[in-house]
Amino acid sequence: MLLGLLLVLCIVRLWLMPLGESFWTDEAGTVFVVHHGTEDPTLAVAPQVAESIYFALPWIAEKLGGGSELVYRLPSTCAMLAALFVIFRLARRLMPPQAAWFVLFACLAMRGFDIQADDARPYALGTLVAVSTVWFLVRWLDAGRWRDALLFVAGGALLWRVQLIYWPFYLVLALYAGARIVMHHSAVRWPWPTAAFLALALFVWPAVPEARALAMSTQQHVIVAMPTMRSLLSAWAPAVLIALSVLLIAWPVRWIRLRKGESAAPSSWVLMAAWWLIPPLALFSFSKLTGQSVFASRYYSLMFPGAALAGTALAARYIDARRWTVLGAILGGGVLIFLGQWDRPAPRDFNYDWRAAAQAEKQDAQAATPVICVSPFVEAQSPAWHPNYPSSSFLYAPFVVYPVQGRVYTFPFDISQAAKTYAYSLTGTTLGPAGEFLLYGYRPAEERWQQWFQKRLAPRGWRSRSLGNFGEVNLVEFKARHS
Repeated sequence: MLLGLLLVLCIVRLWLMPLGESFWTDEAGTVFVVHHGTEDPTLAVAPQVAESIYFALPWIAEKLGGGSELVYRLPSTCAMLAALFVIFRLARRLMPPQAAWFVLFACLAMRGFDIQADDARPYALGTLVAVSTVWFLVRWLDAGRWRDALLFVAGGALLWRVQLIYWPFYLVLALYAGARIVMHHSAVRWPWPTAAFLALALFVWPAVPEARALAMSTQQHVIVAMPTMRSLLSAWAPAVLIALSVLLIAWPVRWIRLRKGESAAPSSWVLMAAWWLIPPLALFSFSKLTGQSVFASRYYSLMFPGAALAGTALAARYIDARRWTVLGAILGGGVLIFLGQWDRPAPRDFNYDWRAAAQAEKQDAQAATPVICVSPFVEAQSPAWHPNYPSSSFLYAPFVVYPVQGRVYTFPFDISQAAKTYAYSLTGTTLGPAGEFLLYGYRPAEERWQQWFQKRLAPRGWRSRSLGNFGEVNLVEFKARHS
């Protein structure tokens, strides 16, 4: 009862209360795709965006409940609730059943896991499909039922259609199935898993060209620094921290067993270790080998359930099974207290307040006020971007979702020669005569243009001021001294 209540309180505080906050940049892209369709011509600069079956969910949600932030995010919340249920079932299968509740709280202790529930993006659906695919594979290899085999193949076939970057997870599935066969821990003989994986390969093969094209053009679509060994170790850290936290709590009260016992089958250790280690390692290796960095936590987010399972299983080897209820309550209470962001009415998952910035723009701008909207998407660069690029396009999705009041002029993410030429021309023909304008966009991109304009306009008596704090969104007013 206590553990269930703690779980509900954690979900309400960490998942449900942030549902109404402003869309962040990529979520605005989701709204744009739902409203304009995957065939919109402005998506040609970012073809990977439309390559997901996920967009059917927010489309249905909007038809049923409207277009609010909460409605758009509910499919992800429901997907993560279902994923928690499957993770609970897996934990009871892979380790002492009493530790299953602790695994759930270990998942909730990882921010990268929690934010998926409030993100109108494909990652929550990907987590649900991944954990379900593992569950059906485990059940099939345990009991040999063909229904589970078919569901495993179906889940695996869907996974790559949710997100093309999820390819490392197929290594986890293959390694686990191979280990079960080699260790003779399976009710299924080796020809049948081989046939199942061949069928799975046939289903996912049509996605290979798109995935290959995206993989070799990552720098055109993703802003991620090249990972270091420290980055990789940080990605792996959650499982170690989970295990150490359990042992540190259990040691003073002498709950650690003097004799170490095997708490999971060898093949289960293979699954948990592979699930934890392979997704970050595969993306790290790919980034290093190709020079195309894809090492972002949202891309290896399938790792988080594996980290929770592995970390708990490591500790379970030394903890008396009767102590897991208390340990789960301690961890659940800690998650609620330390991750609840109790200094504000509701937790904030994303530091991108496009909604508040748009409201501030409306209060400051007139219909004729020039508003320079700097695209937050790295794809908005020459030659794809050009002067007078349409504002009602994917590259300017946040300004479409949260419209501005002034006269919009679209600027690229980076400063190119073509962009500078356009900015010089606009300054002479429009901004100068107007005597004022607003500069609005994603902070790193906006600040580059802010510095460019300040360098040229400050000597002429122009001054600039920020119109508020909107996290990673900047809204700055430029005004001539005589205005």
